[in-house]
Amino acid sequence: MEDSPLIESARADFHTKLLSGVLTTEGGIPSNADRANRASINIANQIINQIGADASGKKLSGQGLGSQFEQICENFLSATFLLLGHLRPGNWYIRRLSTRNRLALAGFEQYQHLDELNKLASENSVLASALGTDYIISPDIVIGRMSEPDNAINAQSPLVGTLHATHSSLRAQYNDLPILHASISCKWTIRSDRAQNARSEALNLIRNRKGKLPHIVAVTGEPLPSRIASLALGTGDIDCVYHFALPELVSAVTLLDLPDAKDMLDIMISGRRLRDISDLPLDLAT
Repeated sequence: MEDSPLIESARADFHTKLLSGVLTTEGGIPSNADRANRASINIANQIINQIGADASGKKLSGQGLGSQFEQICENFLSATFLLLGHLRPGNWYIRRLSTRNRLALAGFEQYQHLDELNKLASENSVLASALGTDYIISPDIVIGRMSEPDNAINAQSPLVGTLHATHSSLRAQYNDLPILHASISCKWTIRSDRAQNARSEALNLIRNRKGKLPHIVAVTGEPLPSRIASLALGTGDIDCVYHFALPELVSAVTLLDLPDAKDMLDIMISGRRLRDISDLPLDLAT
């Protein structure tokens, strides 16, 4: 029997890991459903039925759900994106950022000035008041690209020397910080405050960068299309929202005969605002 394509098998493993603790059902209510919303419960249960596994188990705390969802998303990207070097060459790494380090992005080339900005603000209350905290950005998962030594850049032919191209962040000789390639926000469920937080984070990434804009995406397990729309619709901040089981979600609202939900999904999908988790690695390689 022929082996499944890598992304298909990685997607199946992604679901298996979710079902081991994140995606559980307690008292008939899935962990990604809103217990006060019957449509949310029904859609979430239909998705679980299609994934085809017993999800019985106690629901984790909100913090525990979020942390495990981030870890599983990181594992999926490591198993897929890092194998696309033939499509997007580079020295890549993927990691979760610590929520305790609010200036973790200052370790990337486009945002290194944020550290100095924070130091100045801590020494001057007037400046701190004027700046606020908009420069403090903490994505859940980041993908970074290391700068390249000249011998790698010149591997096939002499491309760079010592006279010109001395300000490019790609040259390790002039930049020793990684370049932020992608910022990934993980939202197991979406409520109005979480959607707003993700949008604010995206806008701050755009406004505070110096140089290349990274990919800015969100991954979610939210079952209600109307709530996904609160994050997915519109342009200018988030590139795209990726659902953990989009084909299963479309099938669920169809089987449950929810025409409004189906119409909303069609709008987001045809408008290129919502895609499946399996699309994410390839999109990040563009």
